[in-house]
Amino acid sequence: MRLLIITTFLLFLSTISKAQISRQEYIKRYQLLAIDEMNRSGIPASITMAQGCLESGNGNSELSRKSNNHFGIKCKKGWKGKKVYYDDDHKNECFRSYTSVEESYIDHTNFLMDNPRYAELFKLEHTDYKGWAKGLKKAGYATAHDYDKRLIKIIEENKLHRLDLRMTVNEMSSFEQKSMGRNVSSSLTINPYKSHEVVKMNRIKAVVAKKGDTFEMIAQELGLNDWELYNYNDRGPGYKPVANEVIYIQPKKNKSKARATHRVQEGESMHFISQMYGIKLSSLYRKNNMDPGQQPVPGQIISLQKKKR
Repeated sequence: MRLLIITTFLLFLSTISKAQISRQEYIKRYQLLAIDEMNRSGIPASITMAQGCLESGNGNSELSRKSNNHFGIKCKKGWKGKKVYYDDDHKNECFRSYTSVEESYIDHTNFLMDNPRYAELFKLEHTDYKGWAKGLKKAGYATAHDYDKRLIKIIEENKLHRLDLRMTVNEMSSFEQKSMGRNVSSSLTINPYKSHEVVKMNRIKAVVAKKGDTFEMIAQELGLNDWELYNYNDRGPGYKPVANEVIYIQPKKNKSKARATHRVQEGESMHFISQMYGIKLSSLYRKNNMDPGQQPVPGQIISLQKKKR
């Protein structure tokens, strides 16, 4: 009998475990909602996403599962929607209930926009997630003394600030802006989300950088990690590409199939040559018996296929 009880309990724990959503899965499911709301309001998508993760326990809390309330928003005065009751700061408190997760995200935006307590936040840029986190704490969104630090930690651990680069703006009529409670166009600094055509360079997939691009922006667009782009292009963290620069989105080759050698021209570096032929920089150095960081001189013949003897 005891064994049966233990087995049943373990099966129950297993079922509970399978039902849990991981933070990464939560972000993957709902990040587009956060981006849409950022485009509508200017609230950083990273902040919305981090609050959703924190307030809903990554979508696993009873309030979020049963009532689709992902931001812990209480009924407050004037709420005319569905209500549910839970013990929180006080016993049997009233919380808003929604028909869908999307409705919860939309209401979260409206809640911040319509409440004078948060008005100062909308003067911040949509990329200033730290300012927004501190502002939410100061305005009393939650009672936790380290609420801002918790949000910032979630954002930085999961690189959610990259979502804030997905900002677009649609032309709004004055009526639409008034209905949103503020003049959106006068308070936002916009980073347009750019699309890049994938091309083949040296039989390797690549894109051509545009003015203002970063590896983080390109990686987010193409579903890659920024470190992959840094590695594929032999660049250090923080490097910013210039307009019309070829950015490989796949690993470069160990050798060139098109040409056996290259004669160095004035101003050419080993990195320039490696990008020109799509050859890994480390491989190019080895083939030419050169030390990393060493640069060629004009007229020098660089081997692109076989190692020099």
